[in-house]
Amino acid sequence: MNDVIVIQFTTLDGVVEDPDGSGGTTGGGWAFRHGPEAVAGDKFKLGALLDTGVLLLGRGTWELFSKLWPTRTDEFSTRMNKAAKRVASRTLTDVGAWENSALLTGDLLDEVRRLREERDVVVIGSTSIVHTLAEHGLVDEYRLLVFPVVLGTGRTWFTGPGDLHPVSVEQNGAAALLRYRTA
Repeated sequence: MNDVIVIQFTTLDGVVEDPDGSGGTTGGGWAFRHGPEAVAGDKFKLGALLDTGVLLLGRGTWELFSKLWPTRTDEFSTRMNKAAKRVASRTLTDVGAWENSALLTGDLLDEVRRLREERDVVVIGSTSIVHTLAEHGLVDEYRLLVFPVVLGTGRTWFTGPGDLHPVSVEQNGAAALLRYRTA
């Protein structure tokens, strides 16, 4: 069985909302205050997962990324652009703006279970999708890039209790990449 891997920028107090400032929130842009080296490239150590897995994005994340990634040409961006992408949305009808994107059809949980049988599924951002998958025990690993920022308010990542097992910790500029497996 393959894994469902969640990747996310987060603050020290668990806020995941508006890391790049595009949402216009009061504390938005907190990840990008640390310079491009803190967020650019393969900070989540996805490597070959971009070639063999499938990215799962919610509508909001996909809309933001479909405006940013297609114009980038560095090595990591090229891999992101070529990666298979599935978009979970009830409102989008066309995902042609970003190559290799397709809408999920059917029930989210059923589709993720099906995709997971074929390959690893990497969920980027898309907090509501992650909450749903976690509630149903479908997340195998979290890769969190934690920034030394405490906002005190904003949408947070985890919604309920649970145990995680640490896999690794690696400093990435001002941030730290924390990898956890679910219990």
